[in-house]
Amino acid sequence: MRCSITYLCCYLCLVWRTCKSRPLDLVFVIDSSRSVRPSEFELVKTFISDMIDTLEISEVTTRVAVVNYASTVRIEFHLKTHFNKVNMKKAVAQIQPLSAGTMTGLAIKDLMDSAFKEESGTRPRSLNIPKVAIIVTDGRPQDKVDEVSAQARATGIEIYAIGVGRADMESLRQMASTPLDDHVFYVETYGVIEKLTSKFRETFCFPGATPSCECYGSLLPLKPNRQTCFDPCAAGNHDCEQICVSTASSYYCRCQDGFVLNPDKKTCSSKMLDFLIITMCFLFCCNGSKPSSGEQIKPEHQGMWYIQKRRHVTKKGLLSRALATTDPCKCESLKAFQKTVQSSIQSLTSRHILLKL
Repeated sequence: MRCSITYLCCYLCLVWRTCKSRPLDLVFVIDSSRSVRPSEFELVKTFISDMIDTLEISEVTTRVAVVNYASTVRIEFHLKTHFNKVNMKKAVAQIQPLSAGTMTGLAIKDLMDSAFKEESGTRPRSLNIPKVAIIVTDGRPQDKVDEVSAQARATGIEIYAIGVGRADMESLRQMASTPLDDHVFYVETYGVIEKLTSKFRETFCFPGATPSCECYGSLLPLKPNRQTCFDPCAAGNHDCEQICVSTASSYYCRCQDGFVLNPDKKTCSSKMLDFLIITMCFLFCCNGSKPSSGEQIKPEHQGMWYIQKRRHVTKKGLLSRALATTDPCKCESLKAFQKTVQSSIQSLTSRHILLKL
């Protein structure tokens, strides 16, 4: 699961710190009484989904169930229902509030009698898989919670109690496991409940587990120190003229809009460059001399690039394409001229003088 990003130094913010979560049988018990506004209930579901993202979900690692309660209790899905995050989060998104009273004691009783039963997906005691319940409520229970909570804890259920807004703190302490400082939490509004995700993330790591690292999207390799990502683009260890794109094994180069990648796969040329080089070359060089083919350049074409229109046949139909004839000027310094023009074009582009056509 993902641990705090501040646990180790973050190299260019490319690394998530992760630690392996303990296998759990985890049940969320959520209050959806009338005091919880629809928008606030959506925030509770977001909190649950974020928690699911931090866990290793499978049949053999962590299993999750959700108990929804108000005046009545409804088990939205059991521990045996979903063993992958995608389906589990879809099920969470579909949960609807019950919008009535706040029978928290009744919900805890159902937690014992139904949710944490082997037929519902709880694993046998012999496997020593922790049974954990996270209760989220914003009000005062309308029934007693002290005795039923004690019974639940006696069966081996570890209870975390989260109070929001007007939640009764004494009731939270009666529900929670000890030490209370580690099992009772309070937030002023549902809008900040997601801040508890990192707390539970660390709590559910293996005791004494050493956090490990992974790179964003797992696209970049880790360096030998196992704490930073090898990113040649970010470190400047590349030969790309414009855009560098890191990959799992190396990098490749790309060009900005209006440019094309040259055959060397590193430098870029303007899409207008070839046209401008030939055009400018002939503007400077063409003087009416005969082209190498022996064909005399027409008077109206002297001093400019001589273009011949040809038609190309493709599967989609006929396309007109302008193709230059054999160089009629035989510019001896064409290569040097190309280099000079390319440098000028790039200089103009960098100053935003060259406009896209």
